[in-house]
Amino acid sequence: MKIIRSSTVPQSLDAFCKGMLKELAQEYEVVAVSSPGEALERVRQREGVKTIAVPMERHISLLKDLKSLWRMWRVLRKERPDMIHSMTPKAGLMSMVGGWLAGVPVRVHTFTGLVWPTATGLKRRVLMATDWLTCACATHVIPEGEGVKSDLLNHHITRKPIQVLGYGNVMGVDLDHYNPKNYESVAHEGFTFVFVGRIVRDKGINELVTAFDRLHKEHDDVRLILVGAREDNLDPVLPATIKRINLGEGIDAVGRQSDVRPFYSQADALVFPSYREGFPNVVIEAGAMGLPSIVTDINGSREIIIDGQNGIIIPTQDADALYDAMKRFVEHPEEVAEMAAKARPLIASRYEQSYVRQCLYDFYHEILND
Repeated sequence: MKIIRSSTVPQSLDAFCKGMLKELAQEYEVVAVSSPGEALERVRQREGVKTIAVPMERHISLLKDLKSLWRMWRVLRKERPDMIHSMTPKAGLMSMVGGWLAGVPVRVHTFTGLVWPTATGLKRRVLMATDWLTCACATHVIPEGEGVKSDLLNHHITRKPIQVLGYGNVMGVDLDHYNPKNYESVAHEGFTFVFVGRIVRDKGINELVTAFDRLHKEHDDVRLILVGAREDNLDPVLPATIKRINLGEGIDAVGRQSDVRPFYSQADALVFPSYREGFPNVVIEAGAMGLPSIVTDINGSREIIIDGQNGIIIPTQDADALYDAMKRFVEHPEEVAEMAAKARPLIASRYEQSYVRQCLYDFYHEILND
C-alpha cells in the first residue's frame, strides 16, 4: 500500500517524522509532500523515501492557495495513494480537499493545534471555516490531545467520531536523547528558570518578563534563560519587554538553538506561559530532562502537567499568577525537588517515542484494513 505524509513546510516533516518515515517504509510505499526546501531534501536522504515539493503558503492567500490545491490534486491523481495523512493547517486543507477531489480512499488529518481559539472577528470565522472544510473532506480526524478534541467538538468543527491516540502527542520523546544523566550537574547559585520557544506575544513573553523582573528585585540571584528566536514581524512583544531583555540583569537570551538540552541541564525548572498550544513538545522534553514546569491552563500543557506533581498550572495572560508561581519555586526548593523527582517517570509512562509511534502504526493498520 502507498501512503503520503504531508505538511505545509518541510521542517515539520523533518522534525516530527524523524525516523518514522523510514520505519513506515518497511511496510508501505511512503511519499513525503511539502513545500520545497533544504529540509525536504534532508528528509529524502535520511528517511530513504520519495519526496515531492508542492509550494504552500502558511497564511491565507486565495490565489496561491488555489494553485497549491491544483498542484496537490495533480500529485494525488498521479501517485494514487491508498492514504494521505496531513499535519499543519494549510497542508491539511490542501491534502484533505485535494484528496477528496482525487478520490484517495483514506484521508487523515492530525490537528496539532488550533489557531482560531485566540483569534477574533472575521479572521476567527475564516479559520474555523477552513478547519470545518478540512474535517468535512477527511475520512479520519486525529486531535493531538483531549483539549484539541474538545474544541473541535464543542465548536461544531466536526461531528465525526474522533480519537486521541494514546495519551496524545504526535512525536513522543526519545528518552535516551533527552536524558539528564548525559549532562554533568553544574552547581550554581540561586534558581534558574528556562523558557524554550519563539520570543513572541502568544508565548506569554510579556507576562514572563514582567513577572521575572518583579521576582529579580526580591531575589537578585534568580536567573532566566530565554531559548528561541524573536519574530518581530509576526507577533511582536512589547517594546518595554525587549528593553528589559536587552538590559540583561538575570535574563540570558541565547536565541534559537539546534540543541536545547544543554539549557535544560542548566535550569531548575521550565516556565512556559503560552496562550495556546496543541501539545507542546517543550514541556515533554523538559520533563524528560527531569525538570518540573510552570505552565498555563491551555490545551496540551494541562494534559502533560499534573498540578502539584510534576509542575503547577496557572491562568493564562496573568503576570501576577506567574510571579506567584515562580516565587513559590524559588522559595520552596524541597517542593521543587519532589516535583522534579516525578517529572521524568511521568513523561516516560505516557510519551516515550516508541509507544507514541506504535499507537499511530496500530491506527494505520486498523483503518487501512477495514
